[in-house]
Parts: sequence; C-alpha cells; structure tokens
Amino acid sequence: MTTQILFIRHGETDWNRIKRIQGHIDIPLATTGIAQAQRLARRFADEAKQGARLDAIYSSDLQRAQQTAQPIGDALGLPLQLRESLRERSYGAFQGHDSDEIALRFPDEYAQWQTRDPGFAPPEGESQRVFYHRIIHAIEPLVAAHPGGRIACVAHGGVLDCVRRFACGLPLDAPRDYQLLNTSVNVVDFEDGRATIVSWADIVHLDAGGADDDGLKKAPGR
Repeated sequence: MTTQILFIRHGETDWNRIKRIQGHIDIPLATTGIAQAQRLARRFADEAKQGARLDAIYSSDLQRAQQTAQPIGDALGLPLQLRESLRERSYGAFQGHDSDEIALRFPDEYAQWQTRDPGFAPPEGESQRVFYHRIIHAIEPLVAAHPGGRIACVAHGGVLDCVRRFACGLPLDAPRDYQLLNTSVNVVDFEDGRATIVSWADIVHLDAGGADDDGLKKAPGR
C-alpha cells in the first residue's frame, strides 16, 4: 500500500535571511515565518473542506518546525507528534556561523567541507552520510504506521534534501539543482521501500517565495 507524506520545511527564521547555519540550535521563526505558517495552515484548512484528508502530523522537535506545524494541527484538530530524529543535520562547531566565518575560524575543516565528501563531519557534528541514514531510518516507522495513509512531516531543508536524494537515487555528493523553500509542500509516495516524488517546492499559499538557506555562500552546489 502507498503511504503519502507531505514533507514541509519550516517557515523563515532570522538566521535564514543572513545565511547563518542553525543545525540543532533552537531558533524560532521570524515574523515572516509566522505569517508563512499561518498561510500554510489556511491552505490545509481549505483543502480539508474540499475533501483532502490528513491522518497525522509529525514534526521535528526544534521550535522552528513546531511553530510551523502547530497552526496546521490547530486548523485540522490534529495533535503534533514530535520526533527528535527529524531534526536538521547537526553542524557542530559550524553552527551559529555563516560560510565566511567558518572559513576564517576553521580553514582546514572548511576546505574539506567544500569537497562535498559525504563522510566529512564538522567538529562535534554529523557527516552528511550519518545524517542521511538517520533521516531515512526516521521515516521508515512513519510509513509503517500509516499504510495507505496521508500524513504531514514538518522538518528542515536538510531533511527535504535527504528525501529528494533517496527518491531520485542521487549521490550524497551530487550538487543540488532543486529548491528547498520555507513552508514548501513536497509530496512523496512511499511503497515497498521505494519513494516517488509527486510534487516538489509547492508554495502556492505564499505571495512570494521564502528563503532557501541551503544556498550558503561559497558552498559548492548548495
């Protein structure tokens, strides 16, 4: 049976605007992000009135994801089910800095980061490979719990990136040529251990696109 998951990136934060890496730092939504989340919730409420069903809402436990998911839950009468395993990648010592600051503070690690080596981990952080496997393993029980269901999963840009790579069979070191937009709805079908993208980067509920904070300065293909 097919399980459909609507992966949603959190709304905009102040750090998104200035390209500062958040990782596991618990940054709240900016005023613009709160407005985006409210528009997203109205979209889900309108779709529900037209017969669209949503069986459950899962969310990263970081507040920027929770603040995005809660208005949807309120609109549909669904509780949030928080999962620490859906957090953004931990960037360790890189967190709280932009790319210029990282290059200055950690020149050797920065140079290695630019090679896109999936095995590279920032000091005290996760490698892309470890992060990818964490996210795929976190999704598996959600799919198993909702055979034939339709659920929402509110998380982070890095989580969406992992899902896209899994669905499309993209190598972890391949440059990204797709968007990871704030409050975007990204629909993916899961069946028999495979994933198929139905739609991607849908922000029809917004007047204008949100920030794509994975476009880090000087980071190749990001």
